[in-house]
Amino acid sequence: MKRHTIPLGRIIGIPIGLDYSWFLIFALLTWMLATSYFPAEFKSWPPPLYWFMGAVTAVMLFGSVLLHELGHSVVALRYKVPVRSITLFLFGGIAEIGAEPPSAIAEFFIAAAGPLVSLFLGLLFYAIQPVVAGSQPLLGLAKYLTYINLALALFNFIPGYPLDGGRVFRAIVWAITKSLRRATLIAANAGRFFAFLFIFVGVWQMFTGNFGSGLWIAFIGWFLDNAASAQVQQTVFQGLLAGHKVSQAMSSQCVSIPADMMLQQLVDEHILGGGQRCFLVNRGGETVGLMTLHRVREVPRDEWGRTSAAQVMLPLQKLKRLSPDGELWTALQQMDRDGVNQLPVTRNGQVVGMLSREDVITFLRTLRELAI
Repeated sequence: MKRHTIPLGRIIGIPIGLDYSWFLIFALLTWMLATSYFPAEFKSWPPPLYWFMGAVTAVMLFGSVLLHELGHSVVALRYKVPVRSITLFLFGGIAEIGAEPPSAIAEFFIAAAGPLVSLFLGLLFYAIQPVVAGSQPLLGLAKYLTYINLALALFNFIPGYPLDGGRVFRAIVWAITKSLRRATLIAANAGRFFAFLFIFVGVWQMFTGNFGSGLWIAFIGWFLDNAASAQVQQTVFQGLLAGHKVSQAMSSQCVSIPADMMLQQLVDEHILGGGQRCFLVNRGGETVGLMTLHRVREVPRDEWGRTSAAQVMLPLQKLKRLSPDGELWTALQQMDRDGVNQLPVTRNGQVVGMLSREDVITFLRTLRELAI
């Protein structure tokens, strides 16, 4: 779970987290429901009831969003695609899928599952309205959840990546072209088109008197454009790195230091004096760990003179390792999954180099300059 999320537990083994931005949208949604929606629909309620039902409805909305994301996750697991986590945040929720689907049909069903769950929930809340008609608070809750779930299903079926409809569109293009990369580029560019459309509509509404709604629509468009642009860039990077090996980008100049070296000496002689950023820790001629700037920063500065590298290093046996013959793109994905900036490269149990994100960026820059 990421550091800026609050862990809520696990459902079917998937970690559920709450991003801090959720509290902002929860407060705004509660305020909007308590001062606008419920007073317009039910004029005779006492003021505290408006706020109570606003908060309850906001929580139920995010419960619906969680079920939407679980829909994606359950189908992903059915196709043996790992799901790292589900996070509720400012724009709703996101299931972090750990790998690309194995086929176009798998992508189609994984993407479609979420909106179908929202559609089912919308119809369910619509069906129970006659049952709860005798209680205005419950009727108001059911009406709003009917509307919002149907709207969520409709919105997510827009055929622009990274929306679910864009992923369904990508699956169809993938099935036709037999190329995931090409399908991703087409779907992501379609996503950018719809993002610009949202921004245009939002700005137009802002200048025609509906400032709040227009600002929100434009903000959603901006978010979608950023996500689609990032996907386009990632796909381009993947294409550039295709066929290249870890050995082509790794650094073989990682400095070796003795395990008993104090951090103060390490900083003075190698980090400040030599400009080095990563170090292999040796004991008796054998590499036993990895030392990084991050590990040094975790130690209070006044303790550097009495803390050795061995005390704070990352033990080599606990680190995942890369093969020099491995695919460079796969290695970059592994660093992303593990949340690390560099990994040792080993052959026959011996460290032969280090691969960092900076090494990959430098290699990409070289490829672009050579137009390879």
